[in-house]
Amino acid sequence: MSKPSPEVYEEGKGMDAHNSVMRDIRSRNDSTYDPREPTRVWLDEDNTPDGVYQSLTIILNTGGCRWARAGGCTMCGYVAESVEGGSVAHEDLMAQIQHCLDHESENSDDKSGLIKIYTSGSFLDEREVPAETRRAIAETFADRERIVVESLPDFVDEETVGDFVDVGLETDVAVGLETATDRVRHDCVNKYFDFADFEEASEAAQAAGAGVKAYLLMKPPFLSEAEAVEDMKRSVRRCAAVEGCHTVSMNPCNVQRYTMVEELYHDGGYRPPWLWSVADVLEATADEDVIVVSDPVGHGSDRGPHNCGECDDKVQRAIKDFDLRQDPSVFEQVSCECEATWDAVIEREKSYSLPLAR
Repeated sequence: MSKPSPEVYEEGKGMDAHNSVMRDIRSRNDSTYDPREPTRVWLDEDNTPDGVYQSLTIILNTGGCRWARAGGCTMCGYVAESVEGGSVAHEDLMAQIQHCLDHESENSDDKSGLIKIYTSGSFLDEREVPAETRRAIAETFADRERIVVESLPDFVDEETVGDFVDVGLETDVAVGLETATDRVRHDCVNKYFDFADFEEASEAAQAAGAGVKAYLLMKPPFLSEAEAVEDMKRSVRRCAAVEGCHTVSMNPCNVQRYTMVEELYHDGGYRPPWLWSVADVLEATADEDVIVVSDPVGHGSDRGPHNCGECDDKVQRAIKDFDLRQDPSVFEQVSCECEATWDAVIEREKSYSLPLAR
């Protein structure tokens, strides 16, 4: 498996053309951010192997994903919200954690049983989150029941994951796999690792006593709607067969700022996936021995997954209901005339001339 070093994230990784374009696009961003403020924090409900928990989701503001600094993924704009300079001090990161705890206490009577922590890249990358901070965060949340931390496969090992397991937390490592198809991951997403690296990271997480959650991306650029749907169905099934992978979060692409996807979107070359496509994948994979969920960020907007505008909220509610109950019959209760348009897109859209419909 690839080892983290400055060279690894540039030489021979991804497509040189993609990286060159992405660096140019990202250079247009001149925003600055407070290192003591998290990027985002919110309360929600999440389905886990132990049932549904109230969750506190934290996106820490770090120095940014090192792969994104080299160019990075075609759809990901999170590095645009990172603190300039490449690193954030321990004290500032812990101030962000306190901000999130304050948000929780102000908006909920109860402590969340599930904590989910993300950065713009990899929480387990010690250039983003130093070991001292990682251990302090583990101690801070030791009184909770479960924790999810996200990372590229490179940084998943028994020592880093063990910091959370050792304080008694049920721990899950979330990996941004995006797709189980290596060619799609390399050429459409511009992500350098292989499915075999995900399998190796899953083994390392298991050895530390943790579970694995795979994040998939529906409809990266250059795929037709039908290709994207079939890729997701295959990917969910391949992830379900990986030992230790108990949850797949299949999320539709949205148009984020300072990305190649945004450039394509403005030039008429990209449309986010239909919500009918999300429902189709969830319904088709409901019988797999794995929890499958989806969170269509920005649903109903032109830059997010959407249908016709009339039925978007109804379909979104059905998706959220499915996430919590894993019952595909929820999709039988929603319908709209725009399904006929979606059917036509699935049948006729080709990757060399997309999108067929807005």
